[in-house]
Amino acid sequence: MKKSILLSVVLGTAIGITGCKQSSAPSADKGSAEMAGEAVKTFTLADAVAHERRGDSQAADKFRNPAETLEFFGVAPGKHVAEVWPGYYTSVLAPYLNANGGTYTAVIYPDGAGEYQTKRNAAFTKKFGNADEYGPIAFGAFGKDHGAMMPAESADIVISRRNVHNWMGGGYSDQAFAEFYAALKPGGILGIVEHRLPETMEQDPRGATGYVQESLMKSMAKAAGFEFVASSEINANPKDTADHPYGVWTLPPRSRTPKPDDENAADFDAAKYLAIGESDRATLKFRKPAQ
Repeated sequence: MKKSILLSVVLGTAIGITGCKQSSAPSADKGSAEMAGEAVKTFTLADAVAHERRGDSQAADKFRNPAETLEFFGVAPGKHVAEVWPGYYTSVLAPYLNANGGTYTAVIYPDGAGEYQTKRNAAFTKKFGNADEYGPIAFGAFGKDHGAMMPAESADIVISRRNVHNWMGGGYSDQAFAEFYAALKPGGILGIVEHRLPETMEQDPRGATGYVQESLMKSMAKAAGFEFVASSEINANPKDTADHPYGVWTLPPRSRTPKPDDENAADFDAAKYLAIGESDRATLKFRKPAQ
């Protein structure tokens, strides 16, 4: 049996999360019906983004534009949305889909992938394990040479945020796009958000700076069988020149600074990079052809 299936069962049992849809939203998210017979208020993506449960995550919304990005990818009531290596979007997607008859699948790291990955998985399940807040969450797993991340042709939308450079660095970007293609239903959508390298700059084949050219991502998707649908400037940042001393990690939220013996230490101006804000990002939408 695939590790991803085992992981789903184990995590679902351990923290009370299942892959089943909930027929109604948590009462706190539905709004209140003033009188019997009145329609219950629709719980929108904007409502999910504004909800107090998101806490500190909301500080990054001005750079990441979650509602607009998810709308661009086609997130809507009744959809099955899978997020690869999730976190930031979870606090929006999980309660929104639960309130609107959809399904949210968190595609986390495979069991035993490494110490860092194990800690990330544990932190995720601890943070989002409250079904009263987030609804039931289904699980899949994605990693190098792991196997199918979730059942074939089960998702309407697969979303990945700031991960393409990691797959390039690990040498499995082709595997990634192929697995996303397999997981999507015919006509399904792949949504990619990634730090954008200008086409005029040289692309590191292993994505070492964290930046990836749009043309390269389009080529990866096309090789896997996807059709390019559209790009959006929702997450663009013209202040970002993509040529920083520590790559994209020089910028917030990482805001890496030099150590005292670093050759960049003398001239490094942290305020300069804070003023830029988070990276310029490509927001790309692909479709698996209908069969």
